[in-house]
Amino acid sequence: MTIPEHFPEQVVEDALAAFSGRPENLLQMLIRIQAALGHVPVDVMARLAQALALPLARIRGVVGFYAFLSETPQGLYRVRFSDNITDRMQGGPALLEQMCRRLWLEPGHLSEDGLLTVDTTSCTGMCDQGPALLVNGLAIPRLDPARIDRISDLILARTPLADWPEALFQVDDNLRRRDRLLDHDLAPGDALRTALARGRTGDREAAANARSWREGMPGGQGPLATLEEIKHSNLRGRGGAGFTTGLKWEACRNAPGDARYVVCNADEGEPGTFKDRVLLASQADLLWEGMTVCAYVVGARQGFLYLRGEYLHLLQPLEASLARRRRAGLLGRDILGQAGFDFDITIHLGAGAYVCGEESALLESLEGKRGIPRNRPPYPVSHGYLQRPTVVNNVETFCAAALVARHGGDWYREAGTAKSSGTKLLSVAGDCSRPGIYEYPFGVTVAQVLADCGAEDAQAVQVSGPSGVCIGREGFGRRIAFEDLATAGAFTIFNSQRDMFLVARNYTRFFAHESCGFCTPCRVGTAMLKNIMDKIEAGHGTPYDLAEIEQLDRVLQTSAHCGLGHTACNPTLDTLKAFRPAYERRMTSLDFEPAFDLDGALAKARQMTGRDDAGAHLSLKDHP
Repeated sequence: MTIPEHFPEQVVEDALAAFSGRPENLLQMLIRIQAALGHVPVDVMARLAQALALPLARIRGVVGFYAFLSETPQGLYRVRFSDNITDRMQGGPALLEQMCRRLWLEPGHLSEDGLLTVDTTSCTGMCDQGPALLVNGLAIPRLDPARIDRISDLILARTPLADWPEALFQVDDNLRRRDRLLDHDLAPGDALRTALARGRTGDREAAANARSWREGMPGGQGPLATLEEIKHSNLRGRGGAGFTTGLKWEACRNAPGDARYVVCNADEGEPGTFKDRVLLASQADLLWEGMTVCAYVVGARQGFLYLRGEYLHLLQPLEASLARRRRAGLLGRDILGQAGFDFDITIHLGAGAYVCGEESALLESLEGKRGIPRNRPPYPVSHGYLQRPTVVNNVETFCAAALVARHGGDWYREAGTAKSSGTKLLSVAGDCSRPGIYEYPFGVTVAQVLADCGAEDAQAVQVSGPSGVCIGREGFGRRIAFEDLATAGAFTIFNSQRDMFLVARNYTRFFAHESCGFCTPCRVGTAMLKNIMDKIEAGHGTPYDLAEIEQLDRVLQTSAHCGLGHTACNPTLDTLKAFRPAYERRMTSLDFEPAFDLDGALAKARQMTGRDDAGAHLSLKDHP
């Protein structure tokens, strides 16, 4: 490729043109520039600041916030190994070491020839087919030594990514059990046609309904009738919090203001979760249908899919799917001939920030800012994207809403329990013979899931990722439901050979790495928790440290700004309760012991002076 003389300047101009020069699209511009240049130089940021009338400090702050952006060169190839617990269990660290030895570089450092960087990232969403890595944002699953050698050869040969074997990038859906959502028979537009038919009492009246609905007036029986079906279904958000979907849509519809937005949260960064990845790959039309039904109900003209940066491989297929719907009259102006029903969807990429899975942090990111959670209230339904009324639901929720719009609330309530209607998708991974996606009616027991996926020797299950609950064998009779084990979908299995202390330690390192740093309790507390776990692993832990973990949890629960801090201690406390011997066998003292061995640090000085008598050693008892 021939590089133009003013290549960086042209890249900036292209990014500005691609995203209409709007400040709220700053993150998308930075992602495009990062992909083109391998980093975002300060002079490029200065040019953006001038064009967007933004302070340079704000742009540098955005670049510094997201893991996939960098001010310094990262090389022609940017390789990131997944560092979550399942990838570690499958041998990921050894494969990273193999690649670094082969390519003669240290992890986290740019190679001397400027060719590449090899580092880690928290989770690639490939837990069912790990170990996995990202190369320039594209996922390569099912790593083994032979694949690492093949990838290394391609890098050393400077082979363009477009010429790499397609088989390397193949990502499987691994659909293991289907129920109402995964086994539906809806054709594109079916749910919309049903929703529109609920309000059609004649062409003239339909047009009047459309106008009054757009003007925020109480009219428009089609939207109201569909909203009632959503409410009657008792559909609850599938992101983990479980807020009633119909009430959220109703609050947005009734909020003051003209412009409204529909946002799909596809930033599933919780380690162990990958169900949205599969829905985006296999059920994109159902997702678009659900978002468009929501727009019909609340009166929105614009929607956004916030796609996590780790799912870059899905971007082109999703864009193609949207284009097909526009050609079919299912997006754009006067959808399906309904006067005034105008709605379209834009895809925005994330850039490696787990906290953006929190809905208000996602909205900040969608506006091109650092993904720091907002103070609430006000809530997104009244002050969301650009401070306008906004519905934020995740992929699975919108897919389920499309089914309700087509079949009705009574049909949907036939499955599940009294308080948890419908079905739930589980991302099953870890120590089992059949990892993948399992769909069950709410109320299924943990034991049933373990039997279906071939987990014959399970000692523990982490339900809903690190922020969820870790249960031992005594809890396998519990049920997946909002009234018992609520979950966003992660279901990670650990057999009797796994050290549950190391599992919890990996999760605490994840929280410390992913804290956005906005509030002191979380920024400092997660780091302290990580240090305590490292201290215990190094053999310096005491009962004092276990008590300190409980104290940290109380501080974080009461003072952290968002859910990341509130749940950071969950894995440690749960494993302490169920697997305390894994902690106690690492403890050699009942008294407090510092993490830093000062006496050991003086060993070299003793050697130099030739002294090794008692007076040349420090004693904690003698020197408090």
